[in-house]
Amino acid sequence: MSKTLCAIATALAMLASEQAASAEELVVKGTYQGENIYVKNPFAPSGVGFCAYEVTVNGTITTDEINSSAFEIDLSIYDLKLGDDVNIVIRYKDDCTPMVLNANALQVQKPAKIESVKATDGVLTFSTQGETGPLPFVIEQYRWNKWVKVGEVMGKGHNQPNRYEAKIRTHSGINKFRVRQTTVNRRAQSFSREAVVASSTPKVSYKASNSEITFSGETLYEVYDQYGGIVFKGYGKAINISTLTKGKYYLNYDNSQSEFTRR
Repeated sequence: MSKTLCAIATALAMLASEQAASAEELVVKGTYQGENIYVKNPFAPSGVGFCAYEVTVNGTITTDEINSSAFEIDLSIYDLKLGDDVNIVIRYKDDCTPMVLNANALQVQKPAKIESVKATDGVLTFSTQGETGPLPFVIEQYRWNKWVKVGEVMGKGHNQPNRYEAKIRTHSGINKFRVRQTTVNRRAQSFSREAVVASSTPKVSYKASNSEITFSGETLYEVYDQYGGIVFKGYGKAINISTLTKGKYYLNYDNSQSEFTRR
C-alpha cells in the first residue's frame, strides 16, 4: 500500500473513531405500516457536512442518501410485511440533533378486522384479519344498559388470520359480548358483531345493611353516589359500605340495577 493510501486509511479510521466517541443515537421503533420515514438533518456544528452520518434499519446500514438537509428512509426495500417490527437508529454528531418528521408513520393507523366471534358460558373466542401491529383487543359485555369492559387480550400484530380465546364471566339470563380494537391515536376503531349466550348462572339477589351489602352469589358490581361518581367496583359476594357517608346510592349487580340508602 502506498504512503498516500495509508494516510487516507489512517485519516478515515481516525474520523470513524472520533464519530464513534462523540456520536449520539436517535432510536425510532414501531411497526411497518407501508410508509417511509422522513428526517430533517441540520448542518454539523463545524459547518462541514450534516448532522446525521449513519442510519440503520433493523441492524442493516441504509443505502439512502443522507448527506443533505432532509432525507427519506426507504422502508420498502427491506421486504417488510405490514405489522413487522421496525427499529431505526440514526447516529449523529454532538451538538446537533436530526428530527424525524413523521415518527407516527410507525404507529398502527388502522384497526384489525374482527371476524368470527363466539361466546359460551365461560369462554369467548374470536378471529381477526389485517392486524398491522400489536394493539389490545378489548372485550365488552352489555349489562346495566351500557357496554362494560370485562377483559383485554393483546393482539399478535401479524397480518395474517389470528385466533384468540379469553375467559368471560356471564350473568344470569341472556348475555351479549363484543370485541373492540382502537388505534394508538384513537382516530379509528373496529367492533365485532355481538356474541349472544344464555347462561346457566342463577339469578343473584342481595341484602343491604348499614355496613354491608351481601349477594346470594358472586357477581360483578358497581356502586354510584347520587352525583354519578363510582365509589365501589369489583367482583365478589359482599361489599363493605361502612365508610360511605349517609345518603342514597345506586347499585349495579348481576344483570340488575337497584338503589339503597345508608342511614
